[in-house]
Order: sequence, then C-alpha cells, then structure tokens
Amino acid sequence: MDDSGSKASRGWIRWVVITVPVILLLGMLSARLGDSGYGNLWFDRLAKPALMPPGWVFPFAWSILYIVMGLALALVLGARDTKGRGIAVTLFLVQLALNLAWSPVFFKEHRIMLAFGLIIAMLLWAGAATALFWRIRRVAGLLMLPYLAWLMFAGVLNWQIHRLNPDGAALAPGQGNTQIIIEEAPVRP
Repeated sequence: MDDSGSKASRGWIRWVVITVPVILLLGMLSARLGDSGYGNLWFDRLAKPALMPPGWVFPFAWSILYIVMGLALALVLGARDTKGRGIAVTLFLVQLALNLAWSPVFFKEHRIMLAFGLIIAMLLWAGAATALFWRIRRVAGLLMLPYLAWLMFAGVLNWQIHRLNPDGAALAPGQGNTQIIIEEAPVRP
C-alpha cells in the first residue's frame, strides 16, 4: 500500500503550523510598527473615498487573508521535489516583504504614492507567485485569489486617497518629526 498521500498530508500540516502563525504575526507587527488604521492622527485627517470600509473591516480582512496566504504557502512548501517550488516560494516571500512594508510607508511615513507603487509591485509579484502556486498545487493558487482581489481593492482605495489628498503628507507631522514652530505673540499697545 502506498503511503505517499498520507506523508504529503502530514508534511502540509507541519508547514501550516509554521506558516500561518508566522505570517499572521508578521502582519500584526507591520500594522503595529506602522500605526495602521483609524486612530492614527494623520490617517484620521485624510479625506476618505466613499467606498472606504469601516475601520473594523481591515484587521478582520487582513487576518483572514494572512491565514489563507499561510495555507497556500504551506501547500507549496509541502510539495517537495516539485519543479518551480523554489521560485514560487521566492516570489511569495518577495511579495510578502512588500506587503509588510506597506503599512509603515503609508501610515508612518505618509508616502501615499510610494505606498501605491508598493501595491502595484505586490500585485505583480503575488500574481506571478499565484500562477506558480496554481501549477504546483491548484488549491494553493485558488487560495491566493482573494488576496489578489483585495490588493486590487486596496490599490483603488490608495489611489483615491491620493486623489482626494494631493498634499496628504502635510496633514500631520510625521512620527519623530522634531520641527518646532515658534510664533511671536502679537504686541498690544
């Protein structure tokens, strides 16, 4: 009796125990380092597009997306000796690094257009990773599709925030800004 199917299943489960918590933790760390979301003085002052979801949607959606991405990565990592696996994992890790850079760039550095560029790069790298994931394990490719859809939505939001706030970086001083403004008091006769 061939036991390769159950071995592959056990290998995938072992990877899930690593990939899902690590990706979730990295995502939470990026959000924390970036002071992401509502409650960020600068972000709260920005004009928001009409299609901006309520604040609770983002941590909920990203938690689900990070879990699903971790599952997809685990499926590919569990597919040992599969052609293209190393390249697929590398593409995934590059897009993940770009993803983790987005919150600090947008929320902490207030670089709206650089953040938009990161989303475009994420889409390209994640799209390439998804195509390879699809070839290696079709389910892994399918699991990446919600992430690609969310990136497109995030790109639209990012672009619209830029359009509504062309001078958005000036709405609040950046973190660590040491600029001191001294105004003269009016002289009264």
